[in-house]
Amino acid sequence: MPRSKSAALSDQVYEGLAGFRLAMRRFLAFSEAALAEAGVTSAQYQALLIVRSSPGRQVRLRDLAEQMLMQHNGAVQLVDRMCSAGLTERIPAEDDKRSVMISMTSKGRDVLEALARVHVDGMLENEPLLAESLARLRQVTELT
Repeated sequence: MPRSKSAALSDQVYEGLAGFRLAMRRFLAFSEAALAEAGVTSAQYQALLIVRSSPGRQVRLRDLAEQMLMQHNGAVQLVDRMCSAGLTERIPAEDDKRSVMISMTSKGRDVLEALARVHVDGMLENEPLLAESLARLRQVTELT
């Protein structure tokens, strides 16, 4: 049964939202510090994750732009910086010579592996607050 849009939200909803946002802010602050220490930007880390999780561990530049929620020219600039840093390389697509595939270099794979390990630990550190906040929101919304 849908909740009335005019009904006031309970204090528990606000507490759940606040807890969730606190956990996210803690994680993002932790993430930014880890990335800065590694000399990688947040966008570069996200792009490396996309490349790593793509079939064949390569992604078309246009697909990278789409997944990064960026314009094509912004993705080109990001990849330029990543190539200059030795994290990625461009490979002509075999099926379409107008397309470019992005893949990681060995340095990119090493950087991503180290950062992913640190990020998993950081996520698990914030798991109790995230889980509690989400459970509280679920419980409150199921009751209404």
